[in-house]
Amino acid sequence: MKIGNAPCSWGVEFADDPRNPKWEAVLDECAAAGYQGIDLGPVGFFPEDPAALRDALGQRGLALSSAVVFQPFHDASAWEKVKDAHIRTCRSLVAQGAKQLVLIDSIASERTRTLGRPGDAPQLSPADWKGFVGRIREACALAVDEFGLTASIHAHAGGYCDFEDEHDRLLSEVDERLLKVCLDTAHSTLAGMNPLELAKRYANRISHVHLKDIDPEKKAEVVRDHVEFYKACSEDMFCQMGKGEVDFAALRQLLEKIGYDGWCTVEQDCAPDAAVSKVDMARANREYLSSVGY
Repeated sequence: MKIGNAPCSWGVEFADDPRNPKWEAVLDECAAAGYQGIDLGPVGFFPEDPAALRDALGQRGLALSSAVVFQPFHDASAWEKVKDAHIRTCRSLVAQGAKQLVLIDSIASERTRTLGRPGDAPQLSPADWKGFVGRIREACALAVDEFGLTASIHAHAGGYCDFEDEHDRLLSEVDERLLKVCLDTAHSTLAGMNPLELAKRYANRISHVHLKDIDPEKKAEVVRDHVEFYKACSEDMFCQMGKGEVDFAALRQLLEKIGYDGWCTVEQDCAPDAAVSKVDMARANREYLSSVGY
């Protein structure tokens, strides 16, 4: 297994956020913290010119591990914008010889305060669900058949693939050849899933892993008090690794048992202007993971 990090650990959620750090600084600090690679982050944050990005990664001894398409797949009216970001992301992956593409249905405003409460979360109509699945399927087919990538779905808080029933239903409705699983240890925990049980159930379908921890007390407050997702992030619900409830040592053993040998990407979701030192957190997380066998 190879351990990478991602721009979201530096608060980079959207490429055009004026609060974002310089992309060169993110690469510098990722390498300095001891990681082997980095996720592309939102397309447009790193240079889209292949040679420029290749040189920047090479100078720092980093590989491009993966990319995330964090877009509103649930919103039919946004499809052309989503598809454009998707295609640009695929091109950037191929240009760097990377294979892992992670699809995330981005946060819907009507669901951002129902974190951890599936019974209270608004649902898509049957027609809207069919459209949602169709757009995911189209994106996967494009990635797999035209770009030669591996596409996976990431259950993400506040989107329409958040809770266990939605996650399982989507996976049952899209062919396994097209759609794999990206296991996220903290988002699954927030949604009420056990990441270890999830890994066992989808052992043959996991193609990528996102590692993050979650503070159980803050998680309970977020669920109880209907806290909005980005506010929860800014209040450190996703805590330093080893200080929350995720059993990373057990996960490491399980991943080895099921034969997983791909990238594990650290995602320390936080705000760009969070007071914590991003490089110190990245280094602490890498040291912790090393201590439990990663």
